[in-house]
Amino acid sequence: MKRYIFLLLPSLILIINGCKHDPKSGVSDKKSTVIETPAFDADSAYSYVKAQTNFGPRVPNSEAHRQCADYLVQKMSQFCDTVIVQNFTTTTYDKQKLQCQNIIASFAPEQKSRILLAAHWDSRHIADHDPNPENRHLPIDGANDGASGVGVLIEIARQLQNKRADIGVDIIFFDAEDYGTPQSENLSGDWWCLGAQYWAKHPHQQNYKAQYGILLDMIGAANATFYHEGFSSRYAQSVLSKIWGKAYQLGFGHYFINNSSNYITDDHYYINTIAKIPMVNIVHQDKNSNTGFPPFWHTLQDNIHNIDRQTLAAVGKTILAILYEEK
Repeated sequence: MKRYIFLLLPSLILIINGCKHDPKSGVSDKKSTVIETPAFDADSAYSYVKAQTNFGPRVPNSEAHRQCADYLVQKMSQFCDTVIVQNFTTTTYDKQKLQCQNIIASFAPEQKSRILLAAHWDSRHIADHDPNPENRHLPIDGANDGASGVGVLIEIARQLQNKRADIGVDIIFFDAEDYGTPQSENLSGDWWCLGAQYWAKHPHQQNYKAQYGILLDMIGAANATFYHEGFSSRYAQSVLSKIWGKAYQLGFGHYFINNSSNYITDDHYYINTIAKIPMVNIVHQDKNSNTGFPPFWHTLQDNIHNIDRQTLAAVGKTILAILYEEK
């Protein structure tokens, strides 16, 4: 994950079957009908994050990347109705040809009313923000930046298998999100989020539509803070309000902060602008960091030791609650 935009704020396809008002929060805590949702298992989600990092850095064209792709397809085939592997080749800012895979898993693919959930599953090819200059050419584990969102979505899929929602759900693991330009190279062009760009132009189903989408990125660190990201507010304000309101009701307001923040070039930008699906980005922004992200962002320290089960649970429980309220 990707470019931080500082602004002032007011192919081959393989198919596998398989009210009160809180003045600080600005969110209503009005009583509503209680809908029973399955219990999100944070230990299970953590194990899925760790399973990915056990392969090593999942950089496209690497053996770790190929092995992790097989793992993700196998795991999602275990839980979901269908899994589609969208193979594509893309060219990077440094002229590399990457063999990539978007992995699309679906529940009730026949349903017209659908929600799209997404995360990126690749990890960054260089630790260009590592404090040690000697490490900056090395790939990173990407436990938080990539694997955390995927781990939460796998656990959500496991729960959806146990108790079906009333809507169709698609879960996409985008590839080649994090192969963007180093900060030292100010190159023009859309070099980030290559998998999301490809899918937005070539969806797995012709004329694919979803009511809205939710992107998870860097959602595993202890005491993470999720603000109203700029593009999310611009393109999907009603969805953002729904998610943050639900998080507040569930007691997760210290994670889901009801304040605006900066614009981030992430997968959701291309889903909003190309696919025209309103999508929100739940992403950890650190206003005390000079990068705007956690201090281990794009460093070798982005490893499993920074993953916190309580944060995974806060995000996972919120998303599950949203899904089971939809019709």
